[in-house]
Amino acid sequence: MLIHVNHVKYHVELTGKEESPAVILLHGFTGDHTTWNSLTNALKDFFQVVAIDLLGHGKTDSPEQPERYVMENAAKDIVSIMDQLKIDKAHLLGYSMGGRLALGTSILFPERFETLMLESASPGLKTEQEKIARIQSDESLAAGILEQGVESFVNYWENIPLFQTQKRLPSAIRDQIRTQRLQNDPIGLANSLIGFGTGRQLSWWDKLQELDIPVLLMCGKQDEKFCKIAAEMNRLFPKAKIMEFNDAGHAIHVEEPKKFDTIVKEFLIEQEQLS
Repeated sequence: MLIHVNHVKYHVELTGKEESPAVILLHGFTGDHTTWNSLTNALKDFFQVVAIDLLGHGKTDSPEQPERYVMENAAKDIVSIMDQLKIDKAHLLGYSMGGRLALGTSILFPERFETLMLESASPGLKTEQEKIARIQSDESLAAGILEQGVESFVNYWENIPLFQTQKRLPSAIRDQIRTQRLQNDPIGLANSLIGFGTGRQLSWWDKLQELDIPVLLMCGKQDEKFCKIAAEMNRLFPKAKIMEFNDAGHAIHVEEPKKFDTIVKEFLIEQEQLS
């Protein structure tokens, strides 16, 4: 379904019973709601699953102004979608870019979320030097998307070191991921990098201690960078636990879907029983 919020149209996929507790799923950069199909099937008998195509991705609008994509605007959009769906509080899960948004949204609107689940996510960069370097890198990538098109960018993106562990996936799954990525709007991808890149967002490191809800941190052991980040976040959140997946890299829900689905479902059911 399409939901109009803050002058843009979001595509939102609803699965499960409306009266069930809500779980909101936020995909990563170049993804869309279909990346969660396996998890949605695992949760639909217990929860109302709300899978959102983020701004500039999938069937959601791709505004031409990069500033429309900034974290604060995107977080307000998520909460506005909840309001339109009459969801007072929800569980929130985000992967990579979607994880950054999930974390930011839960910090900006803590009263709206029961739990937070972060897969291969970061609170942002700590130093100005890191931010400047990342902004320059993202702007260069964005220019390449606009000049050379989405297919050229996807050829590059699927071969970066972060996704090397996905080379082990069956060719049918890799082809499915590639086909989905190619459907994205070049303006949407470029402006996501410019307006919502890691270098542009606020750093949330000094806010983690204030988020007093249960947090599940997930990382693939073969993604050492994000496991280190998860371990550091785990020490700062008041109510967090960390789950490492031995045979996965960055995209755990793609590389180890059955285990990922089980961990998330068990965490959610446990939290519902405790509430």
